[in-house]
Amino acid sequence: MFSLDRTSPIALSQQIENRFREMIESRALPAGAKLMSIRQLATQLGVSTNTVVVAYDRLVAAGVISSHGTAGFFVSSVHDATHAMPDDITLEAGDEQEPVWLAQQSNDQRAGVLLASSGALPPTWLQDAVPASIVQRALANSSAGMASRCPPQGLPELREQIAMLMRGIGVPIDAGKLLTCFGGTHAIDLICRSFLQPGDTVLVEDPGYFLMFSKLLQYGVRLIPITRRPDGLDLHELEDACKLHRPRLLFVQTALHSPTGWSSSAANLHKILMLAKQYGVLIAEDDVHGHFLPGHATRLAALSSLDGVIYYSSFCKAMSPAMRMGYIAAEPALLKILLRAKIYSILTTPALNEFVLLEVLKAGNWRKHLDRLQRKMTVARNQSLRQLTEAGIRFEHVGEAGMFLWGTLPDGIDIDVLVQDAFRHKILLMRGAAFSASDASNRYIRFNIAFSQQPRLSEYLKERLGAIKAAQSLIEQGRGKISSTT
Repeated sequence: MFSLDRTSPIALSQQIENRFREMIESRALPAGAKLMSIRQLATQLGVSTNTVVVAYDRLVAAGVISSHGTAGFFVSSVHDATHAMPDDITLEAGDEQEPVWLAQQSNDQRAGVLLASSGALPPTWLQDAVPASIVQRALANSSAGMASRCPPQGLPELREQIAMLMRGIGVPIDAGKLLTCFGGTHAIDLICRSFLQPGDTVLVEDPGYFLMFSKLLQYGVRLIPITRRPDGLDLHELEDACKLHRPRLLFVQTALHSPTGWSSSAANLHKILMLAKQYGVLIAEDDVHGHFLPGHATRLAALSSLDGVIYYSSFCKAMSPAMRMGYIAAEPALLKILLRAKIYSILTTPALNEFVLLEVLKAGNWRKHLDRLQRKMTVARNQSLRQLTEAGIRFEHVGEAGMFLWGTLPDGIDIDVLVQDAFRHKILLMRGAAFSASDASNRYIRFNIAFSQQPRLSEYLKERLGAIKAAQSLIEQGRGKISSTT
């Protein structure tokens, strides 16, 4: 029937599956044709019956063949074999630039779409972070294989590894003050569940994490935006808001803030801690992007030793979106409340994810991967900055590192028209207003350095911005002629 390549890295069962798919798609095996029995095919190919069972099971699960009990296996009908996947749910066109729509576009990764404003790195940049051998070793070292359970607080050994990472950035902590979670968005959800009630006032950065604003409003809280500046929060606005509104909670990103890429100064963070303590405000410090910062940055968690600060971070962006692992650090009294919220909402995180992350950290892969990633991001950042500047984008304050550039359009450009036109050309751009808690109109666009270095984006912007400038020039010339004749 066919032969197998025993020197190929492709598993024998996968080769069998692939060959049957090819034969069925080419009609070499027509609908209704009976396949060899498992034992017959195993004998002919010189493989174990289990190898054939795996291949047949996958073909049955895909609807390519069907099992008729003792009668054997048959090629499915044309309708079954070519059964189309159901259409994805898509939000309405009027929802463009709305937070959930933006998040969907970034994660659907539709073919041909350039995710120029995405909040994620290209998959090829992360593929070396978790080698397949690490996954196999993690499963082998787990207590009960795929039947392993995970303590709701997280594996103790994994929490100790994370504590070592945090001590490395100046946060004095032990494993008892850590809780694992699914990432930054999950951490925000647990904090909201644990410490907010409808009617509470929450302070947020403006601009800031766009999905968080909608999440907070779902809890019925009142949002007070505080302007984010290159060196941190606007301290005058922060103090006035504390005096007037007596907020329950402050969410703040200190290192490599999204969407701007700015990092807070130590002086700014000291003042934030003083105001928070004076007015009894609990601080939630987001350090999801801190992994991308070479060297050290000052964190509120380090300055406060977690007194009045809940710190959270994630491995999703820098290591693996497939595992979705993050962590929360807090004093035991606060962590107990967060643990209860985690148990109520998801019970626990998957043991396999935690065992894999543990192996990555123990093997030293994480530090090596970060070093490579930071070097690659520096090159992409410089390239993107040069090309976007040449295309007409202005950058008033450029952060020192990280995934994002926060640029402004030239005067006279309608940003809404531009982002809609870009999407029609399969380029995803996110306008600055999407990152504003007040939805204030502005001229900013967030650029992802990994995707924005592609010439396709700069060429598009040069063409569009150049055409608009030319049209504006003609209009001005026309006005000049009219005024001179009058």
